[in-house]
Amino acid sequence: MSKSTRATLAMEKAGLAFSVHHYDYDPSAERIGLQAAEAIGEEPRRVLKTLMAEVDGKPVCVVLPSDQEVSMKKLAAAVGGKHAAMMKPAIAEKLTGFVVGGISPFGQKKVVPTVIEISALDEPHIYINGGQRGLQVRLEPKAAQAALNAVAAAVIA
Repeated sequence: MSKSTRATLAMEKAGLAFSVHHYDYDPSAERIGLQAAEAIGEEPRRVLKTLMAEVDGKPVCVVLPSDQEVSMKKLAAAVGGKHAAMMKPAIAEKLTGFVVGGISPFGQKKVVPTVIEISALDEPHIYINGGQRGLQVRLEPKAAQAALNAVAAAVIA
């Protein structure tokens, strides 16, 4: 497994303090974020999943607790749109430069608007995918929001 990824390099460049946590990625897991939380021994609400969606046809990244589902209506409203839908995996991989299961909001090939679930900001720390399957980074949630220039909004279904 790589010691650094585009995501971790972007985080370093942004001056973020973070720690790297490797785990055994299970490609057959029904819910990747929940499998990651269990593997690293952390509460699912603190292990955030990164999803790629489209709002009114434009790409948006949304980061929310791995044990929750995103409300498309709330996501669209968070970025001033009307209609949201999940992005097809192949399009998400091409747009971000990461493979599904390893998509990070940091270091994507193209910068897109990012929304972070507001409740995550109340946690003392969060884990976000480090840009590779089996790699999570632990950091302070408000620092992540600031570095991503992310909109904080209630987007849980």
